[in-house]
Amino acid sequence: MTIVNVEMAAAWDGAEGEQWVAQADRYEATGTRYGEALLRAAAVGPADTILDVGCGTGRSTLELARLAPSGSVLGVDLSAKMLERARTVAQREGLTNVAFEQADAQVHSFPEATFDVAVSEFGAMFFADPVAAFANIRRSLRPGGRLAVLAWCEFADNEWITALRDALAVGRGLPTPAAGAPGPFGLADRDNTEGILAAAGFGHIGFERLEEPIFLGADADDAFSFVSTFGMTRGLTHDLDDAGRAAAMEALHACLRAHETSAGVLFGGSAWLVRAARP
Repeated sequence: MTIVNVEMAAAWDGAEGEQWVAQADRYEATGTRYGEALLRAAAVGPADTILDVGCGTGRSTLELARLAPSGSVLGVDLSAKMLERARTVAQREGLTNVAFEQADAQVHSFPEATFDVAVSEFGAMFFADPVAAFANIRRSLRPGGRLAVLAWCEFADNEWITALRDALAVGRGLPTPAAGAPGPFGLADRDNTEGILAAAGFGHIGFERLEEPIFLGADADDAFSFVSTFGMTRGLTHDLDDAGRAAAMEALHACLRAHETSAGVLFGGSAWLVRAARP
């Protein structure tokens, strides 16, 4: 296996991936409406051959497999632990038209002109070289093959991260994540993302802005047991002393309490649904 996205591989094939697997059911429940929109955009046919990029623990991959009972789905990800869980769930559910492979989609040798559709549910924002990665994905698509990608919009438009960061800051000034850098907001800038896809050889590029809630738990205590394990939470509190860390966690709990609704703890979210095609 060739890896060029070394920094992201170290995170996702390490502690971040292990933490995600430990909370997989909860992560997969955070934004189900986004996933439903992605499946509609992919317009999968019953015999389609599908590539799922950054498939994680496989929720999107398995849904795609159900939509293509006479076709097949290949899910790829950097995380061995996440893929292990995905295989276990696929086997438990009796889905035989799905396979998983640990791979860096930026350089992996996919079979050329093979897939009818490629999708990525919040996985394509992490590419070190997005033009190279999307060009590699384009080569794997048949002529006329479709691409459907979910990626977060601007940092300021995603309350699920701004509010939590503000709470954990406990008065500290924190830098704003840069749009375009590998990470959650790597494809946040619409014009930049359109340029990336065009440079990678895609055409018929379109954007749809989705604004759907992010579900973090049944109530504040339940949400706190989840959010307190986030890599972001650990990262923003690791350099605090005991008193500072306690204050940050109390502020986080208060933030979650303020977002309790009859449907659970909800925060605002905003994402791009990007469509494109191989000419």
